[in-house]
Amino acid sequence: ESQLVDKVIEVFEQKKIKYKAHEYPHTDAPVDGLTVAALTGQDPAMVFKTLVLRGVSKNIYVFVIPVADELDLKKAAKAAGEKSVAMIHVSEITSVTGYVRGGCSPLGMKKQYKTFFHKSCLEHESMIVSAGKIGYQIELSPEDLIQLSRAKTFDLIV
Repeated sequence: ESQLVDKVIEVFEQKKIKYKAHEYPHTDAPVDGLTVAALTGQDPAMVFKTLVLRGVSKNIYVFVIPVADELDLKKAAKAAGEKSVAMIHVSEITSVTGYVRGGCSPLGMKKQYKTFFHKSCLEHESMIVSAGKIGYQIELSPEDLIQLSRAKTFDLIV
């Protein structure tokens, strides 16, 4: 499991990308993003959660939004060019992403899925996402993260 975190960090080092790793006390149970922000002493506006959805076409999409916000499914569908999108079932998370629930990173998934970040990420000098494992977060510039995940930015929240 920790190889996922290592894989993500290896990419940063290869590409000379500045990052900061954050750890927080954890069990194997997922905690919500607001709790993670509190545990790491970070502003929730710069801590983002990674959500995995499926469109009617059966394609998988990744949406990265601030932890305190709720994904607007209509806006998400529009961004993805789908008629509608829905969250994948919790039981599918590991088989689809390679990550466990609560440890999903927009980087290093099993496949490169189309990824979308909420546009507010660009208002911050840095943003924080999961490093691919519960208890580990990674902080880097939104521009670097968007480029690495080949993402686009949209208005995605309610």
